Amino acid sequence: MEEKITSKNLTFYYGENPAIVDISLPVYRNTVLALIGPSGCGKSTFIRCINRMNDIIAHTRIEGEIIIDGESIYGPRYDVTQLRRRVGMVFQKSNPFPKSIRDNIAYGLRINGYTDRYEIEKRIEESLKNTVLWDEVKDRLSESALRLSGGQQQRLCIARTIAIEPDIILMDEPASALDPLSTQKIEELIQDLKMKYTIVIVTHNMQQAARVSDYTAFFYMGKLIEYNRTDVIFTKPDNEMTENYITGKFG
Repeated sequence: MEEKITSKNLTFYYGENPAIVDISLPVYRNTVLALIGPSGCGKSTFIRCINRMNDIIAHTRIEGEIIIDGESIYGPRYDVTQLRRRVGMVFQKSNPFPKSIRDNIAYGLRINGYTDRYEIEKRIEESLKNTVLWDEVKDRLSESALRLSGGQQQRLCIARTIAIEPDIILMDEPASALDPLSTQKIEELIQDLKMKYTIVIVTHNMQQAARVSDYTAFFYMGKLIEYNRTDVIFTKPDNEMTENYITGKFG
């Protein structure tokens, strides 16, 4: 399989304290990688290295490499703005803009250079259909996005992310604040989206990781303890610590 993202000996420091240490793993094209592990183990720090969101935090530094499509994204000439167009991010708490449903998606398109009104409307419709939201909101596009339910708001945020056609989608616990039905819709959506995108998801929900991912990486205290196909991690892990975490003995 082709590697879309490759992490090589990645260590990230907040001040003098390493949040992640010597992380090396591949993320294959059109697959879902789940990152599991206790709170504070470095999962979110790791995915924020993939789109360089950690760059804006003072007194941090990075060692090692992240390579996307064969190019090191921490190279001195790498275009960070272009990187963030290619790597979309969906956060734990849905964060729609206080604008209409239509303008939530149109705003991202416009700041990325889209000016043709027909093209913008077409992409709004396509992204809402791809997140299975179109039929629920097509007659309400001028209404405030804040009037949507929590699950609908999260799907709108995903629609906003994919409207500009990134290559990679990072998801930081995208369903942790949602009810079971909305969570199911998000999980089904992830399975559909991996046909076009490479996805990395942080989750504390072991069942969710088992359901949605192709590969799983278990982090503990900033270190990668085990990485493998999800079916192997959840049925026959190599490391006793992985088995203890998955079976709820700690975490």
